[in-house]
Amino acid sequence: KEKKRLMGDTKHFCPVSLKENFVLQPGLYEHAAKYQEKIYYFSTSEYRDKFLKNPEEYVARNEPLQAPPLRVCLLGTHGAGKTTCARQIADKLGIFHIQFEEYLQELILPKTKQKVGPHTDEEPDEDVNEMLILSQELGDFSHTITKTETENSEQEVELTDEEEAIKANLVDYEALPPEVLDNIVLDWWRKEPFRSTGFILDGFPRTSDEAQYLLDRGLCPDVAVYIQVEESDILDRLFPPRLKKWKESHYKKMENKKKLKELKAKIRV
Repeated sequence: KEKKRLMGDTKHFCPVSLKENFVLQPGLYEHAAKYQEKIYYFSTSEYRDKFLKNPEEYVARNEPLQAPPLRVCLLGTHGAGKTTCARQIADKLGIFHIQFEEYLQELILPKTKQKVGPHTDEEPDEDVNEMLILSQELGDFSHTITKTETENSEQEVELTDEEEAIKANLVDYEALPPEVLDNIVLDWWRKEPFRSTGFILDGFPRTSDEAQYLLDRGLCPDVAVYIQVEESDILDRLFPPRLKKWKESHYKKMENKKKLKELKAKIRV
């Protein structure tokens, strides 16, 4: 029956979403309207009413309606290879690559001075703090200044509510409030250069709440791809670099312990 119907310019997509948000959002059968013997479907009843008030604004007149660029959501567990695939796809299609968690890190990096989260955090080295204190006792002013600068930088860091929410999300996986997502995600669909070029969004949405957020805002991706990988493959991929990083960190700690021992020996003398 649907094939026999004379559909509007946007077929089963909402013409109001396309015109106002430049998004191909599927319309619903319960929100349908007829104009000039053609059937149009709308994503909400409000959009249907808006169309009926001024239909000429939302239909093609002299030239066909322009379709929005490709928008892809690439999903998968940590270590599945999302970023590698996303970079290749973005290069091939000439669209932007947005790594979501990396983008969050960049938003707070000017204040935190280093990346945060379970995949980036290093354990605080107590030996370094003890060395600073002992150096101060020995009158080593270079270390004293370093310690003072460190304390000052720690005091100066004051995150806004939005930055605190982003940090909590990266460190403890706490959900980002919709108002924070509005300041981040909306621009990728509605502002240039993303609006006219398109993008592949790597690692978002990560939860059902984030997927529901996209639905509520009418931010429909054209494609959503989930990369499924065996746990053994992820282990083979992630373990060697993690082991190398641990060895470097362990070597650094051993060096610090050696320096600490020498400092204590100087103080005894």
